[in-house]
Amino acid sequence: MRTRMLQQLVLISLLGFTWTTDGLPCTQMFPSQQPPPTVNGVKPSDVTVLSFIGLHMHSTELSTVVSRLRELMTLFSPELISVLSEETNLYTPQFLQHSTLVEQAKEVSLYLQNSQDIDVNRDWKLVLLFVQVDPLCACKQQEVTSVIRAVVEEVDDALKLLHSQLKRTTVSVALWDGEHDTIQSKMCPCLETSSEGEVRHLRAMLTQALQESLDELMVKRHWYSDRDDFTVTLQDTPFIRDPSAVTQSEKPLSESEASLHTDKLTLQLWTNLLQPTVGQHQTEDNGQIIALPCPTEDRPFLRTEENSPSYHHDSGSPLVLPLTGTEMPCEDFSPSASTPTSVHELRPGDIKVVAAVGDSLTAGNGIAASQNNILGVLREYRGLSWSIGGDGNLTTITTLPNIMKHFNHNLTGYSVGTGKQNTPQAFLNQAVTGAKSKDLPSQVRALVARMKNESSINFESDWKVITLFIGGNDICDYCSNSLLFSKENYVRNVRESLDYLHKQVPRALVNLVEPLHIIPLREMHIDSTLKCPTWLVNILCPCVVKPKPNSKALQMLEDINRGYQLGLQELVESGRYDNRSDFTVVLQPFFREIVVPRLLDGRPDRSFFSADCFHLSQKAQTLMARSLWNNMLEPIGNKTSKQDFTSSISLKCPTTTSPFIRTYNNSDYIYIGPSPTPGPIPNWGSDFSCVNHDAHDIVPTSVHKLRPADIKVVAALGDSVTTGTGAKAKNILQRNTEYKGVSWSIGGDKTLETVTTLPNILRKFNPSLKGFSKSQGIGQKGFNMAVAGAQTSEIPEQVQTLIKTMRENKQVQFEKDWKLVTIFIGGNDLCNYCTDQNNMSPKNYSHNIMLALDMLYKEVPRLLVNVVGIMEIHLLKTVKKDTLGCSLLQRTDCPCVINPSENSAELEEIKLINHKYQAEIQFLISGDRYDGKEDFAVVLQPFLHNSFIPRIGNGDADPSFFSVDCFHISERAHAEMAIGLWNNMLEPVGKKQAYNNFTYDRSKIHCPSEASPYIFTKVNSLPSPPVIITTPATDTASTSPVSIVPRCPTPLPVWVPVVVGVVGLLAGITAAWLILSCSQRRNNKKESAVEMKGSAF
Repeated sequence: MRTRMLQQLVLISLLGFTWTTDGLPCTQMFPSQQPPPTVNGVKPSDVTVLSFIGLHMHSTELSTVVSRLRELMTLFSPELISVLSEETNLYTPQFLQHSTLVEQAKEVSLYLQNSQDIDVNRDWKLVLLFVQVDPLCACKQQEVTSVIRAVVEEVDDALKLLHSQLKRTTVSVALWDGEHDTIQSKMCPCLETSSEGEVRHLRAMLTQALQESLDELMVKRHWYSDRDDFTVTLQDTPFIRDPSAVTQSEKPLSESEASLHTDKLTLQLWTNLLQPTVGQHQTEDNGQIIALPCPTEDRPFLRTEENSPSYHHDSGSPLVLPLTGTEMPCEDFSPSASTPTSVHELRPGDIKVVAAVGDSLTAGNGIAASQNNILGVLREYRGLSWSIGGDGNLTTITTLPNIMKHFNHNLTGYSVGTGKQNTPQAFLNQAVTGAKSKDLPSQVRALVARMKNESSINFESDWKVITLFIGGNDICDYCSNSLLFSKENYVRNVRESLDYLHKQVPRALVNLVEPLHIIPLREMHIDSTLKCPTWLVNILCPCVVKPKPNSKALQMLEDINRGYQLGLQELVESGRYDNRSDFTVVLQPFFREIVVPRLLDGRPDRSFFSADCFHLSQKAQTLMARSLWNNMLEPIGNKTSKQDFTSSISLKCPTTTSPFIRTYNNSDYIYIGPSPTPGPIPNWGSDFSCVNHDAHDIVPTSVHKLRPADIKVVAALGDSVTTGTGAKAKNILQRNTEYKGVSWSIGGDKTLETVTTLPNILRKFNPSLKGFSKSQGIGQKGFNMAVAGAQTSEIPEQVQTLIKTMRENKQVQFEKDWKLVTIFIGGNDLCNYCTDQNNMSPKNYSHNIMLALDMLYKEVPRLLVNVVGIMEIHLLKTVKKDTLGCSLLQRTDCPCVINPSENSAELEEIKLINHKYQAEIQFLISGDRYDGKEDFAVVLQPFLHNSFIPRIGNGDADPSFFSVDCFHISERAHAEMAIGLWNNMLEPVGKKQAYNNFTYDRSKIHCPSEASPYIFTKVNSLPSPPVIITTPATDTASTSPVSIVPRCPTPLPVWVPVVVGVVGLLAGITAAWLILSCSQRRNNKKESAVEMKGSAF
């Protein structure tokens, strides 16, 4: 007990010294003078016992969160007793064997009743009950309700048990959705077959529905508050892992980002335990400041429903059906006298087939769901979809097909009812929930296949209208990977899809709808009175909701949104799809600008949105259908480009003078034409714009103060990528030639202006750099010790050769010169993993690199080591060319990756091992194994961790990045890797770009800044210590972080603040000691009472 008291004493003293000048983080930290008589008057400092239910062995992040909460609670209640053990393993043995909430609740109750340290009748207890979302599996709409009902019943049973067994207890229930892994995917088969967007959508809706159902349970049970000493609260929002980590590339959070996110979850948990809950305090940070909410003088208690009533979901509100029908004003519905042969003479009555591709707005998610039915958003109301739905008729349901049925009663292709894209009722509606532009090519292929196989469609002679609308989900994830969701990739994906339709489908007019201007929709999540589930939209669309007003992130979002729109305009204006008379693509721009619908009081009108305030309701889809139809009848160059949801939109009609659906030809519109084709690129050099590239006046003694100009020697270890094998090969005979002079990490041919390599960049800072390799041949290899075909087991031998060669080189001052060594290895291990799994295991991969680093650490002074993380090698399967070298040599060079079929167990295992290689190296380097010397550092450069191969034409990998064998990389790729490595070196550890940016740009080389002139290591990447400020928990939405203002020089002698600091620290220790002594005496009395009871018997 004395050891525990001393730990708490130091914790209080240090935190008090850091947080405030008063010595304590909050003013309301002392317990009530008398034990609170009711649960509604319990302060954090009144809590004696803290316990947890719902943890399991895989809840690693949750375990960290509750551990930090326990530390925080200890500041308020130093004698706090926690059911969690004090050891590293947070779970006490008695809980490990139980998995259900009821069993854990029973075990907790028994523990509290039998503990000698707890007075179960007098001590106030706080129990946190976590409901895990991760194990839940619901693959069908009808399964969701039963799954949620089962969870709610289990929670109800656990709470009833606690209510019957425990006195003086507050139970706080919270949803936890954080430990996503492949185990759950295997337990839940639909997650393996669904797209990433569908899975994210399903999980988000399931979590929100469970949150609402638990809220209904609390209301129904009156918060289990039939006694004054017991109550249950529900945390307002679920706990989820950082949405920005849930990206298509599944890029993991860095160590610092993960730690920061865990801190925020702890803060969320703590904040929700306090009063108030309405307008609850939200913390902001700038990476340096963490605001800790405190109990206030007027609201000092733990939150209960009695002392802080909260908003509750109302499931009983009736669904008010808006007027969604439309009056048809047109009179002439006649088709052409004979079937037209030109798309430019196409009347609405000539259309026989309608079709559509896109995302959830076309799939129809939540169109008919009430605002109180979040599960309704999971349902795909395809029959009500604006561009392709065919339910009912125009008088009740407005859709493009229902409008067109007036012109042709035999129209086909539209979807009816509800269901997924592969159901019969979906028909030619092939949109997929959560789809991004990269998913569009597969949708159009499925669409064309359905058209060809449908007996009611005459594929060759029937005229078709196909509506394509995509891009919202790309924008939603843009901030997580700006390269993957770049304008260029977005346009490339759309172009590939249109190219396929152009090639495969005769007699078709394609409506290409611009992506909507999404930023105005943020208003739904700014006004808290709308009661929108903003946390849910943070999962579905984090990059739109999260940016602060007037921030750089918001401007980037605006730029990419406009970039997508402009990209489609340029694509159509190129005239690419107007070289046939029976096919055209028409850009429909009505979504270019958005006017948010408003109520009479000026607030956004939520009735235009579904229950999640993200998807659109039938009311909005009605206006979208009218706008699309009107756009189709408006001439190009004079189309409506604003969707005003506040105004009434009437249908337009074909006229005698303009009876056709408008195209560029019948609009007398002249396309601008394609952009001029750029000339051939003469070389793969780069421009250099850095101004300050001087070395230190005095050679630094610390690797953490190393500028680029201080590097005297470069060296490299690795395999054929570093030897430059085949980099400039023109034919298969040159494939094995080693072009060491253009090697990305060690080559030194010519200059940076014509050859981009790391040494050529460094030579701009230090022209006398040594060690780089040149041209071809053994005599020119410098300190390039890489060997073609090398595996990781050979790296230690390369290190020995390097050390011997550097020691013997008379131009190198081995003891004094600063050296930079780059290691890149592992591709051959993965390529041959299936032939020798034991020797090429992730552990052995890491072990061999560790042996190499150990030798360098021990024997080489003044050294900085770049370890470049291995790329995602399965992407090599996408590199194809119809040549002997590509078809044969690629399979020979990398059989374990190239030979397995797509989605096979063998290929999935290689992907898993690939990620384990990355994780093992990250674990090795992130530790302190190499932190013992001031002149040595190892830095992981992760720019290849989430690899991306640029694509061209119909989606094939760009062959200009590869040699003649489609396996080794070309000089162009070497240049891009050199830039990626250099830029990584100038990025702080924890904030390094973890994906490659292989787009041609001569100006991509970054420069050291005046503020950060050094090559980044783990040590010089550390920020200055964060300042933690405390703020009262108020009703305001947020509290602005406090800036740290540099202090002016003080006239006081240096010793004065030192003495004052020591005195203050001693005073803090003394005060804390007194507090804890009193607590100890109280505890001793309690123990004595127990002993006396025993002896009396």
